[in-house]
Amino acid sequence: MSEFPPPPPTFGLVLAGGLARRMGGGDKARIKIAGITILDRVLATLSGQCVGMVINANGDVSRFADTGLEVVSDSVPDFAGPLAGILAGLDWLAKQDNGIEWMVSVPGDCPFLPDDLVERLHQARREMGAGVPLACARSGEWRHPVVGLWPLALRENLRQALEVEGLHKIEVWTARHGVAIADWPDQPVDPFFNVNTPDDAERATRIALQQR
Repeated sequence: MSEFPPPPPTFGLVLAGGLARRMGGGDKARIKIAGITILDRVLATLSGQCVGMVINANGDVSRFADTGLEVVSDSVPDFAGPLAGILAGLDWLAKQDNGIEWMVSVPGDCPFLPDDLVERLHQARREMGAGVPLACARSGEWRHPVVGLWPLALRENLRQALEVEGLHKIEVWTARHGVAIADWPDQPVDPFFNVNTPDDAERATRIALQQR
């Protein structure tokens, strides 16, 4: 039996607001890997771990209408990066007023996310003690600050950093508050492998076919 209680109810946030320049534009989340879009793979993985999900995207949000999920856009202008998407997700969660105090973020270009992501992030945070409010993932030697756990309690602090300070680097902001690290092996498949180029998409397809 685990020494930790089950993780608290946590909402999922899929960050799909990137510009995908290396893929020639468009939504990386819509790339098909072995016949299934990355977005569908991400949502399927998160659905068993989160009490609900929301998508962060900019531009015409109706392009995600087929998911049936709410889509929130950045309130900070000019594609301010993942922190702006995280703030948009936290603002949306606050408006729900449903008592849920945690949100986990994942990029919309990672087709192989782990099934224990939310549980392990919360566990890492608890192991570090009550003074550490944040957690992010690491595989092998690489940290993935966008794959992170965010408390609603830090929403206004994040807004101040973005809108007043102009701070856009995730790791600078998280270091101010304390961030726990949850580790996964990066072999045989890195669970946080992300698709940035056509070559990445081909490699991901080969991996997905091998996993069948």
